Amino acid sequence: MYKQWSRFTYSPGDRQAGQATAEYALVILAAALIAVALMTWATGGGGITTLFQAVLNRVIGLVGG
Repeated sequence: MYKQWSRFTYSPGDRQAGQATAEYALVILAAALIAVALMTWATGGGGITTLFQAVLNRVIGLVGG
């Protein structure tokens, strides 16, 4: 005989699949929050300019110019 599938049957693996989905959602949420914080910092007060200037100064210092 064959096993009849029902959408109401429960298997222990179902809970773990839901847990993985929740973990992915939390990681995506955390990444989005970090991106928003970075964009807020970069657009307010010339953060990008300051960052590039600091990197350029460091490279010039390492080259010895």
